Amino acid sequence: MDINLLAVAVGNSRVQVGSFVSGELVEVERVDRSDVGGLERAVEASWKRVSATGDAEVAAAGVVPLFESEVNRIIKARTKIDIQWVGKGIDLPIKVATREPNKTGVDRVLACAAAFEQLEKACVVVDAGTCVTVNLVDEKGALIGGAIAPGAALMLRAMHEGTAGLPALKFEMPEGNWGVDTIGSVRHGIVQMIHGLVKEMAERWAMEQGTWPEVIATGGDAQALFGDWEVVHAVSPDLVVYGIALAYTQHHIRHGT
Repeated sequence: MDINLLAVAVGNSRVQVGSFVSGELVEVERVDRSDVGGLERAVEASWKRVSATGDAEVAAAGVVPLFESEVNRIIKARTKIDIQWVGKGIDLPIKVATREPNKTGVDRVLACAAAFEQLEKACVVVDAGTCVTVNLVDEKGALIGGAIAPGAALMLRAMHEGTAGLPALKFEMPEGNWGVDTIGSVRHGIVQMIHGLVKEMAERWAMEQGTWPEVIATGGDAQALFGDWEVVHAVSPDLVVYGIALAYTQHHIRHGT
């Protein structure tokens, strides 16, 4: 299905604005959620791209309900059409087999759907952003569960605010195999905690499946954390945006619209 689609993924910290033209993802712009002017400019530029070649639509997904009205306002003002929200007007693209599927974050579901479409087998999907989620996808493509932990920036903030001596730091990958000063030790601690979580969950899933799963990572910190780490097979920063397009396409094919 050759779609022309403006795909908007609203995260806790950033908004991704993707442009699908004739079914191909041609651009993704990332804007801090607090930068309303930047989001307005990104939406306007993306809409020009996707609407230039034919009929175009807007689909979105988000984990910040209070921000949805602002996103609706911005997009309506620049496109004159309504957003189709995944999980509301648009069906989820995969089965969610968690205990409380309605409370499972739509961003987790969409990243898993896009990863399974690419890999076509059971896998582990890691999203490293404000939080780090490790998500387990079975051989039928269903999200069965996983783990949620603080992301790197949240850990740094908590360590600074909860102690008397640790400085306020931005997340950067540390040098060497261990820290030789306080700053290096903090950064090594955070990276090793995240790596340990991903490796432990992958090992548990391997024991369940009887084979080591492919691990694919997405999110704002994914390249830094996992780009050179042998446990993660690939870093795909646009998984959630692809998941929105997948959900949109499957929904309209299923419903003949």
